[in-house]
Amino acid sequence: MPPHSPYAEPVAQAFDVTRRYVRVRERRDDGFVEFDFSIGDPGLSVELVMSTRDYESFCATHHVCQLSDDEAHALDLEQLKWRYGQPGVTE
Repeated sequence: MPPHSPYAEPVAQAFDVTRRYVRVRERRDDGFVEFDFSIGDPGLSVELVMSTRDYESFCATHHVCQLSDDEAHALDLEQLKWRYGQPGVTE
């Protein structure tokens, strides 16, 4: 994973409000992008929907870090651990 990744090191990192993260959920056929946006911690995000043009402008304005598939998967596993007590458990 890239060195700026929140999952690059197992050591807890300080919350950094200058880091902005985007995780694309879906690029829709109607020209909109569904994505998660977070500041400082990719585990705490808001869901947003914007036109492709507005999304690209938003990302440039906020200097976002795009989460890779591996980072998104690691984030999902971490959230499962908190939700169900252990990674990978869904019920």
